[in-house]
Amino acid sequence: MRYRHSIIAIIMIAFGGIALAGSVSGKSSAAEAGKVDAEEYAKLLSRIDTDYPGLERVKAMIDDPSAAVENLLQYFRSAKYTVKHPDDTDAKPGSASRKDIEIADNALKHIFIGQSSYPPVFCGDDINWATSPVPDNEWVWQLNRMGFWSAMGRVYRAAGDEKYAKAWAEQLKDWVRKNPNDAEHKYAWRSIEAGIRGYRWTGLFRQFIDSPSFTPDVLAAFLNSCFDHASYLMTKYSTRSNWGLMEAEGMAFIAVMFPMFKDAEKWKTEAIDRLSREIDIQVYPDGHQRELTLSYHIGCIDWFWNTYKLAKINGFADKFPASYPEKIEKMCEVPMKIALPDGTHPQFGDDWAGTPGQHENLFRAWAELFRRPDFLYLATEGKSGECPDKTAFALPESGIYSMRSGWNKDATCLVLKCGPDGGWHCQPDNGTFVLYAGGRNLMPDGGSYIYSGDPENRNWFRQTKTHQTLTLDNRNSRYAPQLLLWSPGETLDILVVENAGYDNLTHRRAVFFVDKKYFVIVDEAFGPAVGEIGLHFQLAPGKAVFDKKNYAVRSAFDQGPNVSVRAMSRKGMRLEEEEGRVSFEYTIKEPRPAFCFRTDKNTAEGIRFVTTVVPYASDKIPEVDVKFPETAKPGSPVVKFIVNDDSGKKEIGYTLNDK
Repeated sequence: MRYRHSIIAIIMIAFGGIALAGSVSGKSSAAEAGKVDAEEYAKLLSRIDTDYPGLERVKAMIDDPSAAVENLLQYFRSAKYTVKHPDDTDAKPGSASRKDIEIADNALKHIFIGQSSYPPVFCGDDINWATSPVPDNEWVWQLNRMGFWSAMGRVYRAAGDEKYAKAWAEQLKDWVRKNPNDAEHKYAWRSIEAGIRGYRWTGLFRQFIDSPSFTPDVLAAFLNSCFDHASYLMTKYSTRSNWGLMEAEGMAFIAVMFPMFKDAEKWKTEAIDRLSREIDIQVYPDGHQRELTLSYHIGCIDWFWNTYKLAKINGFADKFPASYPEKIEKMCEVPMKIALPDGTHPQFGDDWAGTPGQHENLFRAWAELFRRPDFLYLATEGKSGECPDKTAFALPESGIYSMRSGWNKDATCLVLKCGPDGGWHCQPDNGTFVLYAGGRNLMPDGGSYIYSGDPENRNWFRQTKTHQTLTLDNRNSRYAPQLLLWSPGETLDILVVENAGYDNLTHRRAVFFVDKKYFVIVDEAFGPAVGEIGLHFQLAPGKAVFDKKNYAVRSAFDQGPNVSVRAMSRKGMRLEEEEGRVSFEYTIKEPRPAFCFRTDKNTAEGIRFVTTVVPYASDKIPEVDVKFPETAKPGSPVVKFIVNDDSGKKEIGYTLNDK
């Protein structure tokens, strides 16, 4: 079963939403409009350096603001305007998808998309930019990013139908008039929205500039708002956050695309300085962005790269450190290393699994950009390029590790997270993992469901006990990670990590990937703390079979791969079913099997769980038996045990030399 928002939200949508605040209604008379235009012209000219090369006629007409702005418009349409934009479509008409056409046609009727997981909404004949049809602020915030304008631009470039340009021009002027940057309009003026608009609007400028509907009054409204955006972004600097990248990007694109603004050089210098600092602050040496969420990581690649590309095509890439593109290349390796074999995400933290193959176009672009045959291999599903030379990867500063059997889409792959606090988008889940095999995500991470408007549900997904890890008294753990051992090999990969997640209690997890087929997981809880220790696991949505007598749970898909999770018996241990949920898409959640191996820790003596996690495709569960010596104490530096499987007996374990 899947859950969406209630029928109340649908009724609200049908009636055009709810006004939050700050909407301006009513129409100006022609005389008032003319007065406003004159004021906007004068304001714009006061912000322009008319000595900028190519603006000679603008300067000559300065005493006639209307004529001066008309000449400024003609300058932007002429060969004198030589600034290049990464998304320039001047050389070809471009193309638009069916989805673009649907979004653009809806936008003509003021039916707009806010947060894309919700249906589009009619925002009134007299547009209410504060419309909020659902109790989720993300909707109105994203409405004011105007993603639907980008669709209108693509459709206009592809079809040349003036109605799209005319509607965009009217909506642009309407938004600028109704949304001054003041306390009443905070819904439109968070710094993240301002940065996104600063970037997107410069692309829209290139798409619509030659339209007859792009008149001098539209130019004045557009450029004055761009100036206001860049000036505002100069006052906002969200360091250590992806917001800071979007703030800098928006400011940079306005500064570079409109270098005749008097403050343009100052904005450009500040934006480049911020991005150059933030790539060191936000990106670990292993290449992962500090928020430890793959979707945001890929977004950060774009936010770092877009301004560098803008600088490169306009001849000032040397303003960035020489190491800047090298660090971006390192970032591009991360989805290769930790995405699942079909290209979906482990969805740690505020992440979404996405769709299979979603990174192929990215890898194709990165392969060309960095001349990487391994990226090309992923982009072409192995038809070109070279297969990556490893199947196990450690991102030690980020605390994310992956082990896989190969590079085909049916490969077995486990990705584990035990890292630092990544901030708001992160979850207290150290030790958790995702298991994929045979083309199926058998043990997915729960995701996050929603950002705002439903804190009870958001908080449910952010509990330690809803992840594949260990808890004390079901409480949330803290971030205190440590990598103890990383030892990949031909037939055995070994990972040992710790998280001192509670006062006086440390969780050590050792993962053994045996013969690239199955996993033995040794979990130890040691320290003087007492309480109830729970070892939690969750499966993919579907049926599950519980064998409480033998401490075993398996998925029960009729076709394709399944997984068996079985714990070695220990005195006092209980197998208990738990509530399980997973969210693969924003605002959508579904139940799934979840369970816990639970025992009481009444003394300072440590607790150990030994679990086999065995993916399989046959009707018979492979036999994997573990014999663990009773004398080995939890937390000791040497662990040795015997595994019996269908290939025979083998001794495996680890030694921590520094313990």
